[in-house]
Amino acid sequence: MNDQNDSNEPGQGGPNPWIKSMMVWGGIFVALMLAVSLFNGGQQQAGNTIRYSDFRDKVAAGQVEEVQIAPDRITGVLKDKEPFVTVPVASDTELTGLLEQNSVTYSGAPREEMSLFGAILLQTLPFLLILGIAFFALRQVQKGGGAGGAMGFGKSKAKMLTEKQGKVTFADVAGIDEAREELEEIVEFLKDPSRFSKLGGQIPKGALLVGSPGTGKTLLARAIAGEAGVPFFTISGSDFVEMFVGVGASRVRDMFEQAKKNAPCIVFIDEIDAVGRSRGGGLGNSNDEREQTLNQLLVEMDGFEANEGIIIIAATNRPDVLDPALLRPGRFDRQVVVPIPDIEGREKILDVHMKKVPLAPDVNPRTIARGTPGFSGADLANLVNEAALLAARRNKRLVAMREFEDAKDKVMMGSERRSMVMTDDEKKMTAYHEAGHALVSLNEEASDPIHKATIIPRGRALGMVMRLPERDNYSYHRDKMHANLAVAMGGRVAEEIIFGHDKVSSGASSDIQYATNLARNMVTKWGMSDKLGPLQYEEQQEGYLGMGQTSRTMGSAETNKLIDSEIRKLVDDAHKRATDVLQGQEDKLHVLALAMLEYETLTGKEIDELMETGKLERPDEPSGPVARPVGGSSIPKAGKRFGGSDEGAPAGA
Repeated sequence: MNDQNDSNEPGQGGPNPWIKSMMVWGGIFVALMLAVSLFNGGQQQAGNTIRYSDFRDKVAAGQVEEVQIAPDRITGVLKDKEPFVTVPVASDTELTGLLEQNSVTYSGAPREEMSLFGAILLQTLPFLLILGIAFFALRQVQKGGGAGGAMGFGKSKAKMLTEKQGKVTFADVAGIDEAREELEEIVEFLKDPSRFSKLGGQIPKGALLVGSPGTGKTLLARAIAGEAGVPFFTISGSDFVEMFVGVGASRVRDMFEQAKKNAPCIVFIDEIDAVGRSRGGGLGNSNDEREQTLNQLLVEMDGFEANEGIIIIAATNRPDVLDPALLRPGRFDRQVVVPIPDIEGREKILDVHMKKVPLAPDVNPRTIARGTPGFSGADLANLVNEAALLAARRNKRLVAMREFEDAKDKVMMGSERRSMVMTDDEKKMTAYHEAGHALVSLNEEASDPIHKATIIPRGRALGMVMRLPERDNYSYHRDKMHANLAVAMGGRVAEEIIFGHDKVSSGASSDIQYATNLARNMVTKWGMSDKLGPLQYEEQQEGYLGMGQTSRTMGSAETNKLIDSEIRKLVDDAHKRATDVLQGQEDKLHVLALAMLEYETLTGKEIDELMETGKLERPDEPSGPVARPVGGSSIPKAGKRFGGSDEGAPAGA
């Protein structure tokens, strides 16, 4: 990206600003050196400078041929024709006698005075330097100073996107077809405005891209830049914000002035919520820097002066905090939602990123897309990159399906921490905790299928049961929420049944937190409490001084007490459902836990097979296909030592 400055671009009618600054400071340095030379010029004489005592010794030794005596110096020539200079001592009144005794020719010389020109220059040089610096600063202020100049506080930091950074087109954007189509229309309008204007249509003033982080909002903006063929300025919302009041508004004005000179053009403001938050929400003076900047942006987008040919495209993942005046038609005419891609979109996104990776024949993007529900475009790009890094670490020439599966586990569950060392008791508790989650999930019809269960520490968890939906979900039903609550309680209940009340660990902390939050949302937001009815009892609000969001429960003291009672009832019911399942199938709980202790990681298919037959077949083991019964009261030794607990307990679901 290149800064736009018509008068300062190399080859654009003027020298480079950096070269101009170097020339100015070089001139000041030369002037200073000239002044020093003029000041010291009269004192710098040809010849070696010697001490006065050495000079007297040389006279006494007959080595001096001739001297000239001035009030401030003595110069002369030795017998060997070498010149010298020394500084006299005023109290030495016997020098002339010493010179006559040794037949040295001597004469007087006047004090050397500075020339009239040098004296005038020496007196006026400080004033000339002050005037020169003041003139330079005034000139910088008059022309704006440039975004990086000393006086460039009010200059816009918008940069023009060029093809040097790698051209991106709509062909590189996949999985968000509806959003792309709406923005393609803007590009077509810029290329052929008459096609729309002859029917009375007007070009949109702005488009707001709304979506979760990583869904491709900035990538869409870069694709517009690559397709439109018009100047494309990009800036972040935080670039407007300064601690000096008025600087942000000045930068907004300067940005639109640059855009007018290059119209028709597109201006992309990333993370506009940094400057576009609702006004009047703070505790301080409402006329602060951010609100002044927002007011200027509103006027420039749709005020008395029309900015024809300037299209503003902005991106945010916090549309709820934006000022309503910013979202009205005439400013942001379109709000384009950039969603999390569905399975078809994920497959297309994977195809785009896999073009850069050498793939093995067994790689199937459809299978990977089916196993990554909820992944954004950035998550999928990271998945492909992790798979490529794993293949390189394993010294492979191609990236196979195994690398993609391992990369998926790493992204979803975190990296394995096999260096941790756990005691047998800790491993046993972790195995029963995760087996409890898995067994309750198998007995809840509305629960998602199990993808993988492991007691290998990953990320911040000492064990994990990962469940994946069979298809993309856009809403959740009451029965699925109750199932999720029961599954969350499964680990805690398994510990209570197997180890007793006094040996229950803190490993269910994340499960309890998840269950409490889900139950609170069911009661206060989603109207799933029969006693409280379909009413909202909780709302989001900005935190102190706009920092983050907090929840506020609405209602009387009796209502809040009833809310707490209903939340407790939901969690207690889930605890009872999990208890009924695990007490009724305690033998299967032992089988599953002991299998996890032996194999450490089980897939969903292996867990299903184990629950149906009591046996587990693994054809890829070194001894060949086996049908190994798992069960009994003994605890098999795990193949590798791992685990110790900074977390203090086995982890949750």
